[in-house]
Order: sequence, then C-alpha cells, then structure tokens
Amino acid sequence: MNLKAKSALFAVLFMCISAFAQENLTIKGKVVSSLDNMGLPGVNVLVSGTSNGTSTDFDGNYQISAKEGDLLQFSFVGFVTKSIKVTNKTTIDTSLEEDTNKLEEVVVVGYGSRKKSDITGAVSSVTSDELNAFPVLDAAQALQGRAAGVVVQSNNGGEPGAPINIKIRGNTSISANSSPLIVVDGFVGASMPQANDIKSLEVLKDASATAIYGSRGSNGVVLVTTKKGKSGKLSIELNTTYAVQNTANRLDLLNADEFAAYQQDVNNNIAITSGETPAIYTQGNANTDWQDLIYTSGSTVNHQLSFSGGSEKINFYASGNYFKQDGILINSGFERTTFLSNIDAQVSDKLKLGLNLFGSRGSKDGVATQSDGSVTVGGDDVISLAMRFAPDKGVYNADGSFTTNDAVGDEVDNPYAVASQRVDETVTDNFRANFYANYELLEGLAFKTTFGLSTENDTRGVYQPSTLQITAGGVGGRARVTNSQRTNILSENYLTYNKEIGKGDLTLLAGYSYQKTKTDVFAAAGTGFISDAFSYHALGTASGLLQPDSYLNVTEIQSQFGRVNYDYDDKYLITATVRRDGASNFAANNKYAIFPSGAIGWKISNEDFLADSETISNLKLRASYGVTGNPSISPYQSLARFSSIYASSNGETTFAISPEQPANPDLKWESSYQANFGVDLGLLDNRITLSLDYYNIDTKDLILGNNGIPEYFGFLNDAILTNLGEINNRGFEVSLNTRNITNDNFSWTTDFNFSKNKNEVVSLINDADLFGDAAPSYFSVDDNYILRVGEEVGLFWGYEYAGVYQGGAVPAGTATLANGVAGDPLFRDIDDNGSITDDDRKAIGNPNPDYTFGITNNFSYKNFDLSIFFQGSQGGDIFNLTDVQLNNGDANTTRDYYNSAWTPTNTNTNSPRVGNNSNREISSRFVEDGSYIRLKNIAIGYNLPSDVVEKIGLDNLRITLSAQNLLTITDYSGLDPEVNYFGASGSNNTSANTVQGFDFGNYPTVKSVNLSLNVKF
Repeated sequence: MNLKAKSALFAVLFMCISAFAQENLTIKGKVVSSLDNMGLPGVNVLVSGTSNGTSTDFDGNYQISAKEGDLLQFSFVGFVTKSIKVTNKTTIDTSLEEDTNKLEEVVVVGYGSRKKSDITGAVSSVTSDELNAFPVLDAAQALQGRAAGVVVQSNNGGEPGAPINIKIRGNTSISANSSPLIVVDGFVGASMPQANDIKSLEVLKDASATAIYGSRGSNGVVLVTTKKGKSGKLSIELNTTYAVQNTANRLDLLNADEFAAYQQDVNNNIAITSGETPAIYTQGNANTDWQDLIYTSGSTVNHQLSFSGGSEKINFYASGNYFKQDGILINSGFERTTFLSNIDAQVSDKLKLGLNLFGSRGSKDGVATQSDGSVTVGGDDVISLAMRFAPDKGVYNADGSFTTNDAVGDEVDNPYAVASQRVDETVTDNFRANFYANYELLEGLAFKTTFGLSTENDTRGVYQPSTLQITAGGVGGRARVTNSQRTNILSENYLTYNKEIGKGDLTLLAGYSYQKTKTDVFAAAGTGFISDAFSYHALGTASGLLQPDSYLNVTEIQSQFGRVNYDYDDKYLITATVRRDGASNFAANNKYAIFPSGAIGWKISNEDFLADSETISNLKLRASYGVTGNPSISPYQSLARFSSIYASSNGETTFAISPEQPANPDLKWESSYQANFGVDLGLLDNRITLSLDYYNIDTKDLILGNNGIPEYFGFLNDAILTNLGEINNRGFEVSLNTRNITNDNFSWTTDFNFSKNKNEVVSLINDADLFGDAAPSYFSVDDNYILRVGEEVGLFWGYEYAGVYQGGAVPAGTATLANGVAGDPLFRDIDDNGSITDDDRKAIGNPNPDYTFGITNNFSYKNFDLSIFFQGSQGGDIFNLTDVQLNNGDANTTRDYYNSAWTPTNTNTNSPRVGNNSNREISSRFVEDGSYIRLKNIAIGYNLPSDVVEKIGLDNLRITLSAQNLLTITDYSGLDPEVNYFGASGSNNTSANTVQGFDFGNYPTVKSVNLSLNVKF
C-alpha cells in the first residue's frame, strides 16, 4: 500500500475515532432531593431507549456513558421521574421532586402499617417538613391547621411551656377528657417528642382507625414514629434556631390624665344615681404604662444535634436537643434538655430487636396569668392587673415598698410587683424506655412483644413574699410545694399473619395488652417566714404550717384485640377490628367492655371501566362504623368514699370523717358510636388529590354529676358520677393537595384543609339545664354558660343587651337594672315583668366555630424555596370578660370605650355611660365574633449549591428565615381571638369541654422572627 493510500486510510480511521469519541461522552453528576438538597442513593440513571444504565452511590453520585442528544432518565421510588437531554457538558447535576402521588406511601396504623391506598379509615398524615416548618416546643403545636378535623390550641396563649390542647372532631364528651390518645413508637400514652426527631405523624380519626385502641379511642389517636438510622456512613445533622419574639397586640388604655378625668366622670355619674355629692378624684403624681413594665422582648433558642447510621445488621439514631425560651412577660420562661435514641438490630433472618429511649428535663418559670380572682395571686393575674391598675400610680411608694391599688376598686398588688416578686418554678423530669422483639415464627407469621416503662416526676414550688402586701404581706409570706410522680408500665404482645389467597391479600392481627399507671402526689404549704430569701425551700421555718395533702392513684387496663384486613383483587377492601378492655377505674359490674368496628373500601379506579382513564388517576370510596370508649375519669369514682373534715371536740379542733359519696357499682365507659363515609380522588396523574369525609358520632352513657341525691342523706359530694346523657358530633372534612407547577427550576404546590363540626347535647340528667361559672370570683353573676338539650355545648348565658337607655319611657320589652337612669344599659325583659332578674337570662352566644381551615402554598426556584401558611376559624363567639372588667368603672379602661361612652351630648352611641349601674353584668354586650384569618408562618429557605457544599466538606447546608403570627385579620377587640380562659375553677383546661370562648388574663400570643440553620455532614 502506497503512502498516499496509507495516509487516506489513516485519515479515515482518525475521523472514525474522533466521531466515536464525540458520541461516547462520560457523564458524571449528582442527584439530590429538592426537599433538602441531600444526595439520593440508589437512583436509577438510564439512557432512554437502551439498556445502558447505572445507579447513584450512597452520596447520590453517578457516572455513565452517553452520546450528545441522548435522554438521561432519572427515576427513584417516591420521586417524580425526570429526563435530561445530553449536550456537550460532561457534568449533569439534577434534583428530583417528591412525588405527591403518595398512594403507595406506607401509613402507620395501630399495631402495624398499611399502604395508603389500602386504608379504609379516616387518617391524616403530617409530614416531617410540615412539623418543622417553624420552631415549636411541642410538636403538637405544629399540627394546627395542618390536618382536617384537628383543632390545636395552647392552654395559655404564648406562655413558655404551656400545655397544648388537641381536639379531633369536636367535643365527644362533657365532663370527661376530650384529648386524643398519643402513641409514640408504640408506647401508649407517651409524651410528644421534639419535632425534629419525628419521621411521620398520623392522626386516626374514625372508629375504623381508632377502635384497635378500644376504650381510649373516642377522642382520636395520634401516632408518632421517630426517626431511625440507615445503613451506610455516619450521618451528623445540626439544627439550630434563634428567634426574637414580641407581643402580637396590646390594649389601648388611658394614660394618667385621661384616667383621672375618667374617674371623675365615674364619680359624677354614680352621684347622679345615688343622689349624693360626687366624690372628688385626686390624681396621682405618676404616669405609668403597666403594659410596658410587664412586657419585654422575648427570645427562643433551639439546638439539636443528631447522629445516625448503621450496617446491614444494626442501625441507630441518637439526638440531643436544647430549648430555651425567655417569655415576653418578665420573669416567665422555659428551658428543656431532651435526648432520644433508637437502636434496631437484625439479629438473624427471623429475629429483630429494638430499643427506644427518651429522656428530658424541663424547668418552667411561671407568672400568674388566667387568675380566678383569688387573693393568692394578688387579687388578679399579671395581665389583668396591668389592664386594671391605675396609671397615675407609680411602681414604688416613697418608702420603697410596692404600691397597691388603693384609690379605686379592690385593693390589689401592682402588676409589676406580682410579676417580679412571685416565684413559680416547676421542674419536670421525663424518662421512657421501650424494648421490642419481632420474631418470624413461620413464613408470613410474626410475633412481636414490647415492654415499656415511663416515669414523670414533677415538682412545683410557689412563693409569695411579704413584699406583696395584699397577697402575703399580712401573713409574712406564703409558700407551697407540690410533687407528683407518675409511673407507667406497658406490655404488649401480638401476632401478625400475612397470606396471599388467590387474588386476595389477607392480614390477621391478634394480641394482648397490659398497662398500669401509678400516680403519687404530695403537697405541703406554710405561711409566716422570717425571711423571703429562701423562697419555698424552707417550709420548716414557717410559723404557720398549713394542712399537707397527699394521694395515690393506681389504674390498670388489660386488653385483648384483633383485626382482619382483606384486599381482594386490589379493588375491594374489608377491615374488621375488635378490642376488649378491662379497666380498674370502672365499677364492679362494668369492668370490661367490647369495642368493635368494621369498614369497607372500593377502589373504583382499578375497575376496567376506569383503568385507562387519563383524567381519574385514583377513586376510592370508604365507609366505616364502630364503637370506641372514653375511660378518662379518676380512679375510685364508683366507690363509696369518705372525706376528712375539721370538727370540734372538747373545745379543740380535731380531724373527723364524713360520708362523701355512695357507691355506684354500675358506672361504665362513655361509648362513642361513629359512622364515617369518605371519598379519595386523584386527577390528572394525581396532580390533584382530594379527600372528603362525613362523620356522625353519638356519644352515649355520658358521665355526669348527678346532684339529685337529697342533702339529708348527709353526703358531702352533691354531684355523684353517673351515666346519664348523650352528645352528638357530626361534620364534614376536606383535604385538597395540588401540584400547580412542576418543572426543572420552579415548582408550586398547594395544601388546603377544611373542617366543619356541629355538636349537640342530645340528653342530660332528666333533660334539665346544667349551668356553670367561668368568670373570676369577684364578678357579681354566676352561671354564665349552659348545657341545654338540643343546643351546642357551652353556650354563653346572660342578659340580652338592648342598647342605651335615653331617659323617659323605657322601650317596650326592655328594662334597666335597679335605679336605672339615662345612659344606663337596657336589657331584654323576657318575662315582661318590668324588671331585670335571673329569669331574663338566655343563651347569648356560641363559642363553637362554624368551621376551621388551613392553606399552605410552597414555592421553589432553583435553590430557593418559599412557604406561606394561613390558618383560620370562622364563627365561634368570644365572651370578652376583660371588657366586662374594664367597663365597670373601678379600674382603668380602653380609650375606645371612654371616647364612645354615652353622655348628655353624645347620645348616638351603643356604649353606656361610664359609672353605670351594670356592675360587671354578663350580657351580650360583651359577646364578639371570634372569626379570624392568621398568617401563621412565612418562611424563605436557601440550600447552598451542591458543588459549594462539597468544597467545604458538608452534605448539605440550609438557611431559613421565617416569621410567625405577623398578621391576624379579625374583628375581635381583645388581645387575640385564640382564647382559652379556664374559668372560675382556677385549674388546667387542657381537656375542658364546657368552658370555651372566654377571654380573661390570657398570656398573649407572640409574633416572632426566626433564623434557622441546618447542616448535614
């Protein structure tokens, strides 16, 4: 071959090699999740139309050969498949969006799990991202507005460490607890862990879902699963947040000059009524804004460090958390340290072991709020005192002692003194350990046993020093220490059997449960201390020791339970559940009860006539009916009991006993009979998913206090518990999720939920009205809410306000209170006898909202994301007890009332004259619409690009700026429409069903701005 021919052949070969080199590029890159920018291991990377493929490694990295113009297809379970065209670039990084088609998502149910597509009950799932959208002390707070049918409220506004009240599908009881059962990693009755430690949270709402918990399922069940470790390299994650907080609102009160003029007007108007010479008000020499003194800027820090990892045989997850909140009210705060650890070991092919450990220590500095008006807190709480107290008084007298309110109204300690001097400290230690072993006995048959122990030790010390003249000055200081210890032992054992039978899948569950709870409480108190220096730590030095108190409660529950799930041809679903519970706290004749439920489901979208539909991706009908119970009463309520009393013998005080109540051997569970009908719909490849549920709950055998026992029987308790009454709850729930826009750089999703609940009292003891008092003790009118057959629970009860009396003839059908003159309030004279008496009171408001809702819009653009969350409530009246107090004339008042009050020259008004004759009346004048829409959270986040993160040796770095409660749209005139005053009882209202919608001295809701950092190594 000559040189010319060789040269030509060489040129051809060179061109072929060059062409081949151009066609076969080596493509490298990283695949991450769009949620957190973390690498995704195991993603399938395929050259479309070929068998050429690979998968990503543990960190999400891949390498593949491809030609320019090829399509690379990236697919991974739970994420939307993405295709990218190969250009001349050799590095292709990408992110995958989570697939909102979660029909194959596994949902935790009682004692097991099910595919979401196979669920026949009403279950709402809340994701970890939603729970961590903004910093919270208790993960329960993050549920608010996230799940249809679930209402979440703080027990006391923004108070640091305040307990959280959860209600699912309304009040299913009147006097028993309506809080749901909390189950954490299988431990029944556990406390909620930190939000950052939670992997998934499910809310079980209907009887099909909750009946597996039998006697404790009436109020719904919240199932929490904490995070586990994964095989692979050690993963370290740091979450840290700092927040600045302030009051969301304040009342516009009078200053010193305005207050002096107001008080003189009050005196002048009182003189008109009495016919006496008006008293002269002497203005003080100060101008104090008491709200400015008690409120401050608050802050929150929250740090969490977690470790996870493992091998094929064993994995672990461990985290430590530190939370500290300085409240917006001076001297209020909360601090807590928490740890959690999960260890799972695959000992053999058949045996798996696991251990869950949880512990925390919390320390709360409390300030008196939501007072019942008793002297032990200075005559009122700090919030109410700041509104009542005269602004022309200073903080200190000339001798350095604290001022008291001695010019108008009741003499009380000033709010700054109560906030700064009163000590209220609570230390709480929690520990929980839960061990499990799961053994596969045969193919498809597994046995699981769990044993758990939890303890809670709570010590509260309260000290009112002698510097508080009204509270404790006369007794030389007042101290009280209360200690409670609660131990909970739980043992559960159950078998699970799975078997394919022809076209069907059968799952059987059968088990036994035993739980014992012991509560031991001791309290001691004293007065008269030589020095305030030792606070409540020196009870032995008290000159006046008060009677100590102690008690022991023990309850036991033994249960047998079973469940059958059958899925035929992936179209027809059947669920049947039964549980038999025996509880020690019920009477001899009713220790045991059976709670059954059944449910059916039909996957219509899997039928042949819809299988190929491009519009309907999913359509399932659900129906269920079942019975659940509520055992939430104290032990020994069915027994004959005696009480200790003081008596006199030979002129000396001695202890004696007296019959307290007779035995009721037939006291039994309240039982809720619940029907649920649901539809699950997915459209356009599940870009739109919709769930609709209608429910009806009849709770029978309500446990009520029967006061029909004649007094001459000699029993001290006139409200013996008995099963007499019925209540109905019915409602409608909507959950809508849409993927509005989804592309490589931008996405927009919307989550919306809506809940409407209507409750009705069906029957009571002899169908007679039951009344209760929710006002502080110094208010003049008792019985300000009512339970009445045919009405909703907890209606406000009082006079119907009819405007301002203008003098002369009283308008027909109305009357004033005694000695009414022009400018005094008019009320409807219902019995038309010409005077206002107790017989003229009626239902004047309904605290139950018409509906609640929540809507979240999530946007993402490249490495940025934005979340906007609105939450709201429509309807639901509020009784503004604060306005009742501030309109009474013996305290400060709002500028709005003073400027609008009736005078002879300002008669065109609906506000009575100052110093009128109403005397803190309970009337519809103070009932307001509590509807609101709140911007609950807005957050913007940024994930550093993967190449930058890799250079600094990290897996991910995310920064988030968020704000809570920035905007509230409402017509309510008070501090906040989310009110939860516990009423005259002066006790915790986390389970209150009747005292609703009252506002007085609540710790204010806070608005906050937060900066968060998430780092993964």
